[in-house]
Amino acid sequence: MSDLQIISVPLGTRSYDIEVGFENLEHIGSFLNAFQPISTVVILTDDNVIRYDYAHRVAESIAETGIDVHLLSVAAGEQSKTIETASTLWETLLEEGIDRKSVLISVGGGVIGDLGGFIAATYARGIRFFQVPTTLLAQVDSSVGGKVGIDLPKAKNMVGAFLQPLGVLIDTKTLQTLPEDQYRSGLGEVVKYGVSLDAELFQFLEKNTEKINIRDSVILKQIVADCCRIKADIVVEDEFETTGRRVLLNYGHTFAHAFEIQSHFMLLHGLAVSIGAICAARLAVRMGFIDETFLQRQIRFHQNLGLPTEIPNSIDWRQTIELMRHDKKSEFGKLRFVLPTGIGSCRLIDHVDSSLLEQGL
Repeated sequence: MSDLQIISVPLGTRSYDIEVGFENLEHIGSFLNAFQPISTVVILTDDNVIRYDYAHRVAESIAETGIDVHLLSVAAGEQSKTIETASTLWETLLEEGIDRKSVLISVGGGVIGDLGGFIAATYARGIRFFQVPTTLLAQVDSSVGGKVGIDLPKAKNMVGAFLQPLGVLIDTKTLQTLPEDQYRSGLGEVVKYGVSLDAELFQFLEKNTEKINIRDSVILKQIVADCCRIKADIVVEDEFETTGRRVLLNYGHTFAHAFEIQSHFMLLHGLAVSIGAICAARLAVRMGFIDETFLQRQIRFHQNLGLPTEIPNSIDWRQTIELMRHDKKSEFGKLRFVLPTGIGSCRLIDHVDSSLLEQGL
């Protein structure tokens, strides 16, 4: 097991650590054992992840500590983030005798993390929760910060809660088996951090593009740890998204969620974020926050990482605008966007003129 990086998320009684390593998956047993007493552990995963044996390895590590373990699997993909799937899982937990001394562990990507956290937040009015993200997108973004939830037909992540995990264990070796499109999807979120929040990270990404493309293990571990630190710092400042600081993590997401819904979630989240970020940058050019040079630099960088920069022909801009009105950041029916103001900086903009929005699309 390689050297571990520990990122602390100091939130008082809800504080926890993020452990980032390589070949550290079996460390979950000792990590979790610190939170005894634990009556039962429920591991939630999906049909794709279970093929790579990650969930079974987590289960074996926990079982070695003497804790009873149940393994549950759902269909892979965003279609599992529904109230129907949640209802089935609630009934299963009830049948298995899961109680408030139990812990639910999500082993998988962002869908499993969101769904598992939502089940933990709602079953028996709340049980403890732990994250073991196995995709790049989940490792750098969705596993950190305590946002959990499910989708409505016209709005992603609209039903949910804030539930900070007991901890997050990240084994970046799992990225070696990640399908190419899923890997690129994760890079869409990585680039978001650099462009909108951290100029030093953006420069590091530009310098190491070739190593990123071949999944260099040392570079990837550093990138994951850096992104977790950036997000953890913001979550500590604005845990419940009340001050406006945390909303800056959503660069490109207002567009992206609308694109995902129109594609019936065939367009992966991080790839939608990549396109959405370029749309937001184009809008920022028209509003005078950045210049064309910034935009072209961002486009080239996305393309060098194999990320999409153009809206698919199947996307209708009128429907996109209508869907964006259901976005969680909207207030009083007005669209709000996170727009870049320079490399590593951004701001939330209220009341964007619809004509400028149409040009941006």
